Amino acid sequence: MCNAAHDIAERLKNITEVKRIDAFLRKRIKEGDLQAIFLLGQLYFEEGCYETAFAEFNKVKDTDFQALYQLGVMYYDGLGTQENPELGVEYMNIIINSDDPRAQHLKFVAYYNLGRAAFEGFGMQRSDTEAERLWLIAADDGNPRASVKAQSTLGLFYCRPESEDLQKAFFWHSEACGNGSLESQGALGLLYLTGQGIRKDKHAAWVCLKAASSRGNVYAQGHLVAYFYNCKLYHSTVELAERVANYDNIPQIAKETDCLPSYVAKGIAIAAFYYARCLQLGLGTKQDQVEARKYFCRAIHTDRDVATDLHFQVIMDKI
Repeated sequence: MCNAAHDIAERLKNITEVKRIDAFLRKRIKEGDLQAIFLLGQLYFEEGCYETAFAEFNKVKDTDFQALYQLGVMYYDGLGTQENPELGVEYMNIIINSDDPRAQHLKFVAYYNLGRAAFEGFGMQRSDTEAERLWLIAADDGNPRASVKAQSTLGLFYCRPESEDLQKAFFWHSEACGNGSLESQGALGLLYLTGQGIRKDKHAAWVCLKAASSRGNVYAQGHLVAYFYNCKLYHSTVELAERVANYDNIPQIAKETDCLPSYVAKGIAIAAFYYARCLQLGLGTKQDQVEARKYFCRAIHTDRDVATDLHFQVIMDKI
């Protein structure tokens, strides 16, 4: 079966499954199961049918905190409804201020989202200090039941020049990695590789980058390409770099891996640059100047800053 036919078959199979679950949940709703309303909304939310999901969540927002939370996310991001970040923030505040036991499991993620709103200045006043405070609550000192996304975000936050504290960055990426964060696993590999926030450890860097790469972390894959290149393992460089450099759906990759799109782009740019170098110099592959220019341009188009930094590094290495 050709790829196109296979994709169509998979989509039809998925549609059939969604219809089956829809029918089952609507039957439960008719029988008085209010929880089924939320599950129906969640079904369509995960399918990307946001308007349908929004309508279902709205039916139970006053009695179901999970529905209220999802509506807050949808208002904040403008999914299935007009963007209204202030209302999204209001719904998150309702959750964190509630004494209802049914809201308890949502508080960490609500704090994470409020931190995001403070950091972006969207729906509330912009404040790095307030974002940090909220994320620290959401991260709950590395508690695996807390918001792992907040733990990983704190790791990234403390790597920023404006709020740099590399020891804290290492701590939070370590906690998040231990709790399953793919994004932090890749970042931790880079910290080990460069000796930022911790003693340089190439073996630990290799282990983290290889594991994160195998799980789909594109940023880690890009740095693994650089690692291969700098170790003069050119055949391995080309094999991985060619694949990563040709990724073309950054939003989809970011969604599937729960990694920031900007870091997905950085990984692709790194891979494209080193693949172009291999093509330019005939390292691990046949020399091809036309293809080299193509991939140098791809690196620049994907992330100009990354491509410029790598180009400058090559120039300095020649001096």
